[in-house]
Order: sequence, then structure tokens, then C-alpha cells
Amino acid sequence: MNFKITLDSIEPNPCIPVNYQYPLSAALYRVIAKGDAHYAAFLHETGYGKGFKFFTFSQIESPFRMKGDRLYLQRNEFSFRIAFHLPEAIESFIKGLFQSEKIDLADRLSRTSFTVKSIESLPNPLQDHTENEMIQVLLKPLSPVVAGFQDENKVYQFLSPDDPHFADCLVYNWRSKISTCYGEATARSAVLLAEIAPTNQAFKSRLITIKAGTPEETKIRGWMNFEL
Repeated sequence: MNFKITLDSIEPNPCIPVNYQYPLSAALYRVIAKGDAHYAAFLHETGYGKGFKFFTFSQIESPFRMKGDRLYLQRNEFSFRIAFHLPEAIESFIKGLFQSEKIDLADRLSRTSFTVKSIESLPNPLQDHTENEMIQVLLKPLSPVVAGFQDENKVYQFLSPDDPHFADCLVYNWRSKISTCYGEATARSAVLLAEIAPTNQAFKSRLITIKAGTPEETKIRGWMNFEL
């Protein structure tokens, strides 16, 4: 289930953190919680038992000027795409949750309030395919993709798309999500293959800070500008 959400700033000259991903994610959880507390807890706390969050969103789409760790938007609105792993039958429920909602993007330095200007359904690129059908798709990430592993010192090593294990890490994560949703037997029997498509473009990375300025601050590195 895929949507495009457009937010309109309540105040003029909107400013948001460079590391807006965590504040935006938290704001999305709050919207969901207002409409269905059980579903919000299911996403935020259990995640099918492994802490997975079964929705994802793209980078924001808006011209901006960066100064320090702030993004100064050049217009009063921005949009982003969001995808849920949910039955298509509850599409109207999800759209209703976000319609005309207020969303705050805040950290310890600034707070900007937005209203949901619109929420638009986007087509499912796989809707014409059936179960048990083997298909091949070419994908380009809309947000940075993180892959890696913990070394013997429990330090997380981030991999770039040119590492031979990058695609393997994505498939491992993919299979784990299938297992938690549909059972271990389904995950084991699923044929999952992924590889980085050849390109002349240089891969680009982005270092993202989660919970910036707090004792729980964490930095992760994700990669874009590649096709899978």
C-alpha cells in the first residue's frame, strides 16, 4: 500500500532538522496511535515479534537551503512517499488517519508544525502479478539503504553497494521479514535473488543521526544512487 503525502507548513519560512528521519518517523507513529492505539503498539513495540517496522518512507521532496544542521525549505510545503505492509482493503482507513492531521517535526533545537494537505494513493507496481509467480523487477531506492553486520567487537560495519555482501544482507533482512509475517517455512521456500545492477553512476552515501543530541544518539550510513 503506497501513498504520497504532502505537508503544508503552518508557520512561514519552515525549518526542519537535517536528520529529520527520526522526528518524521515519530510523528507518523503519533498519527497512527490517534486512530488505532492497538495497531500503533503493534508497529512500534512488537513489529511481528522482532522489532521490524513494516512501513517505510522516502526522502522529502522540496527545494531547501542547508545551514548547519538545519534545512530551510524554500517553499511552505514538502511531500514524501510512504509504503505500508498492510492489506489493500484498509486503504481508506489509513488515508482517513492522515487527512488534515497536524504533524510536528521537532528536535532539541527547533519545532515546525505542518498540516497534511493531501494524501494520494499510488499504484502498486506488483498488483498485476499473482502468488507463486517468479518475476524480475528493477528497483531504485527513494531513501538511503543500510546494510551491514556486527564484527567480533560488536561494532556495526556498514557496507556499500560495491561490496559483494551488500545484496546478500538485503536478502537476509527480506527473508527475516517474510519469516516473521508468514512463518519460517514460507521464508525458507521463498526464492529470493538480488544483485546490484551495473551503472556508470557513482554510489552516494549519507550519514544519518538518530536521536541527535541525546544519550541514545546513533549514527547509521545508508547508500543511494544505485539500482537493485
